[in-house]
Amino acid sequence: MVESGKSMWYGEYLHTLDNKDRFILPAKYRQRIKAEKIKKFFLTRGLEECVFMFAPNDWDNFVEKFKQQPFTKQQTRFFNRLIFSGAYEVDIDSQGRILMPTILKGFASIKKDILIAGIADRIEIWDRSKWNQFYDKNRGKFEEMAENIFE
Repeated sequence: MVESGKSMWYGEYLHTLDNKDRFILPAKYRQRIKAEKIKKFFLTRGLEECVFMFAPNDWDNFVEKFKQQPFTKQQTRFFNRLIFSGAYEVDIDSQGRILMPTILKGFASIKKDILIAGIADRIEIWDRSKWNQFYDKNRGKFEEMAENIFE
């Protein structure tokens, strides 16, 4: 069981945007959302041209980490501008759908087909072809990454 206030998202799910730029969350996620009474998410620019999506408690933790960085450092200011100016609070409708903001759709080059990936405390939303490129480029490095991370 996940400790209260600490979401754990995992798995890869293929979905599409509808004609109103909404996507439906995977059924497993909708079950957790209902159990945890999550009513909204925060979406923002992610790394490697994806969209990061956070539940409210995880967003608060994410924001807190940035608040502790000195704004006197130029890289901190620039990164904060890109992350927070691209952030949107989005509601989940009764069908379990979320609207993809136009700015984030453009940022991630999302057309119609998306991949939704659970990455521990966040969800990433990728244009499916971009995800496939990322995966193909990096899957052969999996063992090497593990060795470097877990030395």
